[in-house]
Amino acid sequence: MSTEIRVPTLGESVSEATIGTWFKKVGDAVKTDEILCELETDKVTVEVPAPASGVLSEIVANAGDTVAPGGLLGQIAAGAGAAAAVPAAKAEPAPVATAPVAAPAAAMPAAPAAAKVAADSNIAVASIDGSGKRGQVLKEDVLAAIAKGTSAAAPAAQPVVARAPSSAGDQVREERVKMTRLRQTIAKRLKDAQNAAAMLTTYNEVDMSAVMSLRNKYKDIFEKKHGVKLGFMGFFTKAVTHALKEIPAVNAEIDGTDIIYKNYAHIGVAVGTDKGLVVPIVRDADQMSIAEIEKDIGRLGKAARDGALSMADMQGGTFTISNGGVYGSLMSSPILNAPQSGILGMHKIQERPVAIGGQVVIRPMMYLALSYDHRIVDGKEAVTFLVRVKESLEDPERLVLDL
Repeated sequence: MSTEIRVPTLGESVSEATIGTWFKKVGDAVKTDEILCELETDKVTVEVPAPASGVLSEIVANAGDTVAPGGLLGQIAAGAGAAAAVPAAKAEPAPVATAPVAAPAAAMPAAPAAAKVAADSNIAVASIDGSGKRGQVLKEDVLAAIAKGTSAAAPAAQPVVARAPSSAGDQVREERVKMTRLRQTIAKRLKDAQNAAAMLTTYNEVDMSAVMSLRNKYKDIFEKKHGVKLGFMGFFTKAVTHALKEIPAVNAEIDGTDIIYKNYAHIGVAVGTDKGLVVPIVRDADQMSIAEIEKDIGRLGKAARDGALSMADMQGGTFTISNGGVYGSLMSSPILNAPQSGILGMHKIQERPVAIGGQVVIRPMMYLALSYDHRIVDGKEAVTFLVRVKESLEDPERLVLDL
């Protein structure tokens, strides 16, 4: 008897994953809950544990293959000598002892290619009659449904920009590498955000003298008491949550013809990793102290770099902060993290001459950039939001007094 290894539930809105690495090969002995392989989704890396002990008798989906939730990854044969029985098990899956006669009617998960085409075309897989084994929906079934007009809302396929061929001399010096699932999704989401939103960016600058002075004065005591370093992100996150309370449109999103106002602040903090940019969420940041925010950002940043973020860490953000200053960026226009309506870009702190009280003085200045969806946020609201963030940072006591 063999046990199927299937793709686990991948989380809300995640319809497919790419096989990353198999840690076992056919013929290897495995134990229950031992990690067999990794799946790369558009959000996180998911580990697949062994559902039973035995011998890995078959690998159906190889590294680089795209799979859907519930899809078959491989088989585990019971006992050390069961690997030889794989062909028979594959041709005729072992029935579950308690299954009723009607069990074969249960729908097979859609083929990965079919699930992808259906998702891209905004068609519910459940509405399509499958022609595959045990009623599995195949790619051709979805294409046939599109041709028949199953979904009038199905969007046209995105045009592919043709790449001009390289010269023979240049081709030998080029390297072609398949994009990771995360990188593909980053590219798609950013382009979708540009296409869907009426995106506009407004800028301001902030004198960081007060925050830097406060940080230098208390950083040692802060770290000793709270066990975490006092950075700038805690101040910025707190300043943002204060501004969001005054300008709730920046914390809202559009759903069809409705506007959903969020009476909470789940702040996404953009983190760069080897595989690309991810945005874990500091939940209920408006109810947290600066110390609590710093602790959570530290936890999420480490998990992101270790590839250990969970689905819960990535979902539900209402506003995003992106700190390009850590890489030396002096000015940029961040792209919205859809369906959010606002994202704040932080930049490098640089000493510059500024006029204060009729005199030119040198101050540590930072440019701020707020990109927002003009469909829901008016220019006055966007400018006011950014000014409130600036005021809180230039006078940090306002954060303590909730002003």
